[in-house]
Amino acid sequence: MTIILNGTLYELGDPAMIGHLLTSLDIVPERVAVMVNDRIVPKEERNSTVLNEGDRVEVLIFMGGG
Repeated sequence: MTIILNGTLYELGDPAMIGHLLTSLDIVPERVAVMVNDRIVPKEERNSTVLNEGDRVEVLIFMGGG
C-alpha cells in the first residue's frame, strides 16, 4: 500500500495503523501531531485509525527552541 507521508510517496504493509507507522519510523508518539487527509488524529485514536491507499499523512514533530 502506498501513502503520501509528508509530501513523499511511502510504502506500507497492509493493513497499517498510525501507531504502527510511527513505530516503524522510530518516532516518539508523544512528541508529534498526526494529520490524515487534513484531519488531526487524536493520540487516543492512533492505534485504531487504519491508513488506506493514497492517504495523505503529515507527521508534525514539535521542536523546542529559544
